[in-house]
Amino acid sequence: MQGNFFYVKDWIKEKWGNVIVVNEMPQANDIRLQCVHCGTKFPVYPLRSNCEKCGGILEYHADLAKKKAVKFSGALRFWRYKQLLPPVIHMVSLGEGGTPLHKAERLAKTMGLTKLYLKDETRNPTNSYRDRAAALLTSNAIDLHSDTLVCATNGNMGASLAAYAAKAELICHLLVPKIVDVGKLAQMIAYDAVIEETGEFVDESIKKASTMAKETGWYQATAELNPLVVEAQKTISYEIFEQFEVPDWVIVSMGSGGSIYSLWKGFKELKQLGLTNSVPRMVGVQTEGCAPIVGELTEQPSSKSRTPATRALAILVGEPLQSELAIKTIKESKGLALTVSDADILAAELQVAKLEGVFAEPASAAVVAALQKLKADQISRDNSVVCLITGSGLKATDVLQALTKKQKTAGLGLAISTKQKILKILSEKDTYGYDLWKQLGKIMTRAAVYQHLNELSDRGFVIGYEEKGKKFFRITARGRKVLAAFDEIQLLM
Repeated sequence: MQGNFFYVKDWIKEKWGNVIVVNEMPQANDIRLQCVHCGTKFPVYPLRSNCEKCGGILEYHADLAKKKAVKFSGALRFWRYKQLLPPVIHMVSLGEGGTPLHKAERLAKTMGLTKLYLKDETRNPTNSYRDRAAALLTSNAIDLHSDTLVCATNGNMGASLAAYAAKAELICHLLVPKIVDVGKLAQMIAYDAVIEETGEFVDESIKKASTMAKETGWYQATAELNPLVVEAQKTISYEIFEQFEVPDWVIVSMGSGGSIYSLWKGFKELKQLGLTNSVPRMVGVQTEGCAPIVGELTEQPSSKSRTPATRALAILVGEPLQSELAIKTIKESKGLALTVSDADILAAELQVAKLEGVFAEPASAAVVAALQKLKADQISRDNSVVCLITGSGLKATDVLQALTKKQKTAGLGLAISTKQKILKILSEKDTYGYDLWKQLGKIMTRAAVYQHLNELSDRGFVIGYEEKGKKFFRITARGRKVLAAFDEIQLLM
C-alpha cells in the first residue's frame, strides 16, 4: 500500500510470464469496474469489458466523495482532468482536448434560438473526438507493456489510434468493415497501421477483434470493448462546463451508444463533485436507415431486422453493443431519441459549413438536422443547446465522390495497407510465406499472410511454385500493373 494506490504486479507477472516488469501498475483504492446491470464490482486490472456474473457492460466507478476538493490545473487539454481518470503512469499526447465551443449565432438565428453552441471536436489532432480515447488507451497499453493494439473500427477510432500508436511506437492492427470513409482510411494508411478488411459492417469486425485479442494477447483497443473509452470521452463534458456552464440540452449522434453515455457520465460526475446543481437533457440521434437504439426505445424492433444503410458511416452500426448505456442516458436525463434522413443530414452539413465555418462529417451534421426537427415542439427559444461535432467532413467518403467511386476507392485503399506491401516485396524477388511474414514485421499470423497470398493468387496477381521443398511466390505482369495503380491511388489520397 502506498498512498491511495496499491500495485497489481502479480497480475502483470502472470500475464507476461518471465518478462521483467519495469513499472508496476498503480490501481486507486477508490475506483473499480462496476457492472451497470447487476452492480457487481471488479478490480481495475486485468482489463475487461463485461461482467463475469451477468455479462453486463462494465464501467469505471469512483468514490467521488473523496474528490470533492478537486481543482483542475494546467492548460485546457485532455490531461488537465487526469485526477478524474483511471490511474495512468505514462501520458501519451498529441495535444488533444481543449477544443472550441463555438457560439453558433447565425445558425441559431435560422432556428429561432438564442443560445446554440457547437462543441467542435474536429480541432483535435486527427480531427475527431476519438483522439481523447486514443491518448488514454495508448497510455494504458504502455503501462501494461503491450506493444500491439487491436481495434475494430468504422473510421475515426482507427484513424486516431493509428496516429497515437505511431507516436508511442506501438503496432496498430485495425479491423475495418468493407464500407469505410476514404478520408479516414487514408489516415490509417498514412500512420502505417496494419489494416485488415473484416465483414460488411463494423459489427462483424468487433466480433473478430474480441477473438483476436484473446488469441494473441494484444491490447484490446476497440471502443465498444474497452471501458476506458467512456472515461476519456467524458472529458468533453468537463470542457463544456468550464467553457460555458451546464446547458439545457446536449445533442449527440449514436452508433454503438457509448458516446452519448460518455457525455452524460461526465455531467453526472460534475454534479456529484458539487461543481454544479444541474444536468442537461440528452438527445440521441440516429439515421432513418440505421436506428436500432431508437427502435428499441420506441419498441419498434423491426428496425433491427432490416439491412442498415446510411451515408453517415460513422454511426452505421446494426447491433450496437452499448445500446443499454444509451437508453439509460436518455431515460435518466429525461431526454429524447429521434431519427433523421440522409437528405436532412446533407442539408445540415452544408448549412453548418456555410453559416458557421465548421465542416462536419455526416454523423455530426445529423445532430443539427435533429435540432431542426426539435426546435418547434421540444426546445424553447431561451434554452441553451450544445451540439457535439464529432469529426471533420474532410474524412467523409462523400467529399471524394466527385473524383472517384466510393466502393472502388475504399477497396483499393484497403489493399494498399497489406497486399501492396506483399506485392512490393515480391516485385523485388520471389520468396516464400515464412520470409514474407518476417519482412512484414511479424505483425500478423502466418495464416493471415497465406490468406492474402491466396487472394492475390486467385486474382492472378501472384503465382506459386515449388522449389527445394518450399512454396515460392512470384508477382505476375498483371500484379505489377496493379502495384503501379496502387501507388498512383496512394498519391491521390
